[in-house]
Amino acid sequence: MKRWNGWGDEKNNFGFELTKTSQDYIENILGKSSPLPEITLDEAIAKVPESRAPHHKLINTDAEVRLRHCRGQSVPDWLATHSGDFGTFPDGVAFPETTIDVQELLQFAKQKNLVIIPYGGGTSVCGHINPDEDERPIITVALSKMNTLIHFDKESQIATFGAGTLGPDVEKQLAQHGYTLGHFPQSWELSTVGGWVASRSSGQQSLRYGRIEKMFAGGTIETLQNTLEIPTFPASSAGPDIREMILGSEGRMGIITEVKLRVTKIAEQEDFYVAFFPNWQVGLHATREIVQSGVQLSMMRLSNEVETASHLKLAGHDTAVKYLEKYLKLRGIAKNVASSNGNGKTMFTFGITGSKAQCKSALKITKQFIRQHKGVYIGTALGKHWQHSRFRSPYLRQGFWDTGIVVDTMETCLDWSAVPNAVKGMESDIANALTTTPTLDNAVAEKIHVFTHLSHFYGQGCSVYTTYLFRMDKDYDKTMARWLKLKSAGAEAIVKHGGTISHQHGVGKDHAPYLAAEKGELGIKAITELCQLFDPEQQMNPGKLV
Repeated sequence: MKRWNGWGDEKNNFGFELTKTSQDYIENILGKSSPLPEITLDEAIAKVPESRAPHHKLINTDAEVRLRHCRGQSVPDWLATHSGDFGTFPDGVAFPETTIDVQELLQFAKQKNLVIIPYGGGTSVCGHINPDEDERPIITVALSKMNTLIHFDKESQIATFGAGTLGPDVEKQLAQHGYTLGHFPQSWELSTVGGWVASRSSGQQSLRYGRIEKMFAGGTIETLQNTLEIPTFPASSAGPDIREMILGSEGRMGIITEVKLRVTKIAEQEDFYVAFFPNWQVGLHATREIVQSGVQLSMMRLSNEVETASHLKLAGHDTAVKYLEKYLKLRGIAKNVASSNGNGKTMFTFGITGSKAQCKSALKITKQFIRQHKGVYIGTALGKHWQHSRFRSPYLRQGFWDTGIVVDTMETCLDWSAVPNAVKGMESDIANALTTTPTLDNAVAEKIHVFTHLSHFYGQGCSVYTTYLFRMDKDYDKTMARWLKLKSAGAEAIVKHGGTISHQHGVGKDHAPYLAAEKGELGIKAITELCQLFDPEQQMNPGKLV
């Protein structure tokens, strides 16, 4: 069973505890920290109010079930579930098994004037699934029982899945036929195909397989008006693409029940590699040239100097890292310091997937680019470590939490020309967000540890992914206030530098205030009226997106 107030399975902590070295490293940067007291599961269940839901055979009103479906995985969600200040609970949770069940639920909602919140894996970090206070009963529709491969058109390479199918189950069921979807967001273990479509997600190997919009061929969406069937075509010039209305719709227009996905054969070979560039500027230039050259890599990731230093320090392999540092120094690449000065080495992780001949050719070309930019290629050892731990970051968040440290991220996507200043601006604004100035001569700054990597690459630009760590305050309300300042600083920096408010996490409630800067007044009006068309009474996930 999933943890009720954190990430992962309750029976497997996946190495939540930080090593002594890691704790000392973060304490040296941020200062001493202490965790806040936490509510127990029994205490949390006792806080669930009496349900207002009308009786229906598919709706479960059990207090613990409602508790487990009331929040996602954002910092406010963690603060709520650990403190006991939950806000609003759903009045019931429905577990449909078929599209017909969903149709029945929506008709029931229409008759009884219910609010409906679609729920996939519950991995949202933007408030997508959180109920707002409403006079109407609120029903969360969990799609976890709609989790199988319904049909596979091998000739057309289109697989139809129930929208509640988790990432590992997608790959397991496709592998039996020799195929893969290749969509691996960091939430892959716990997120669903329907959630990927609804939030326009991106997987770690999008350079080869594309984002979810490339994979989404069509499907079935149940709305309060009727069923929307999106047929599959390789391409079409017949007016606007209806798929685009559903991609990123976040449950505002209906519930996705079946997803038709474009899949590919499992590759003959796949490996991940690491190289180091002498500094961030060189790394930026090199990776831009690599992606714009069209070399067939499956993923690229460039960590800036602070992230590189932090990851090597937090890896937990002190002896191996010591030898690596000596080797790189001999090759002319200096040891990093834990501050952002633009001069430390940067780590470049990349993957190659395909036939043996394709992989050999791509590796040869990439190594040439690395040499041309005075980088040092070190092979597959660290690449294998990345592959093994590629979904581990959300688990480490728990380890930091247990020591009184909160971890969060801001992510965007920008044109190449805007990237350098955007990275500087985002990091600087977040780092200084908790600086107070009682007098001009007496500034007090709560230290923030901030670092960035580029995680998805395009010819036009790339995704910027910034992580920040900060200490919990004396209580949950004060900690929430700290987060609000940091989140606002990062979001406003993104808007200021012309980035999208979200490259892969969606909008939900947390990003909604910044959407107008991206879409414009007329664009927001168009999205709003589209939601109104499908949901005139605002029963479908109200308050999200717009």
